[in-house]
Amino acid sequence: MSHQQSSHEQQPDSEVIEEALAEVLEQADAAAEPVDVVTDDTNQELSLESLLQQLADAQQQAAANLDKALRAQAEMENLKKRIQKDLDDERKYGLTKIARELLSVADSLDLGLRAATGDSPEVVKLKEGNELIIKQFEAVFEKFNIEGIDPTGQPFNPELHQAMAMQSSADALPGTVLAVFQKGYILNGRLLRPAMVVVAKAEEAAKN
Repeated sequence: MSHQQSSHEQQPDSEVIEEALAEVLEQADAAAEPVDVVTDDTNQELSLESLLQQLADAQQQAAANLDKALRAQAEMENLKKRIQKDLDDERKYGLTKIARELLSVADSLDLGLRAATGDSPEVVKLKEGNELIIKQFEAVFEKFNIEGIDPTGQPFNPELHQAMAMQSSADALPGTVLAVFQKGYILNGRLLRPAMVVVAKAEEAAKN
């Protein structure tokens, strides 16, 4: 019998079992190490892809938020401009309604002045009173940038004049304003009321 066999025979069974278990665990650990390495690499690859995807999503969301912010800023600027324009228009043309009412009064005074004929003291006083009031109206109109339109002798302009009649004339070119029935007015560059006019037309050829 050999010395090795003798030593095994002398070892207790419990020690033999412990040595065998230790060898099995060492073999299992050695076999498991490559698997653990592969698993770590896979997890790292998955984590990198996840981070890249999250970064792409964040960049896309940031671009969308920036676009929304720029649109909101542009809308605010447009709203600000519209409000400012409305305020400017209100300041410039807020008198339109009352100005038209005043024009009716001025027209009545002008008609009264034209109708006042004769040299009697009463008529003279009436004419002077109307002329004074008309001058006061003109001063008020000038103060609020209300300009009169009296296009007698000027070419007819459909944007400012309203033709009430056509009349042949040997002295005026066709399309020229011969007379004004009613003066027109402009408020801050905007037409308040067109001038009502008589327009010249070409003379008809004499019939044989």
